[in-house]
Amino acid sequence: MTLDSDDMIAYVDEFGQVTSTPPDPSTRVEVKLEDIEIGIPKREEEEYDPIRTGIVTFFNESKGFGFIRDLETQESVFVHVNNTKEEVRENNKVRFETEQGPRGLAAVKVEIWRDTAPAAAPAASEEAAAEAAPEADSAADATADSAPAAAANAAPSE
Repeated sequence: MTLDSDDMIAYVDEFGQVTSTPPDPSTRVEVKLEDIEIGIPKREEEEYDPIRTGIVTFFNESKGFGFIRDLETQESVFVHVNNTKEEVRENNKVRFETEQGPRGLAAVKVEIWRDTAPAAAPAASEEAAAEAAPEADSAADATADSAPAAAANAAPSE
């Protein structure tokens, strides 16, 4: 068996498939060198908020460690009692930052998250409404007490 040099040539078509058929010169496309990208294109850096929120899914108080489930990424982050600002327990909602520990991500600056959003405002307005209610009730009582007297004075006398 003799091999001729034409049997040993392989071609790559426009779809990246290896073929034994040479390309058609009429379908040739000119490519600019600067249009060729090698590697991964640089991506724009996204703004990153270092403060995360999560829920303590496990915490062993006697050993001083546990795990927090990040609410945004759903990943589990290790936490040690030395990296907490206050005492945390399971199911606490916490705010924390992360840094690379010896075995992966570790939570640092962990503190219980207290929502200071407008949810606190309705409680204050309810207290104000409760304080104003007795005044309104006493004003309504005064009006109700004077109503029969006013009606008696306004009634035509025969």
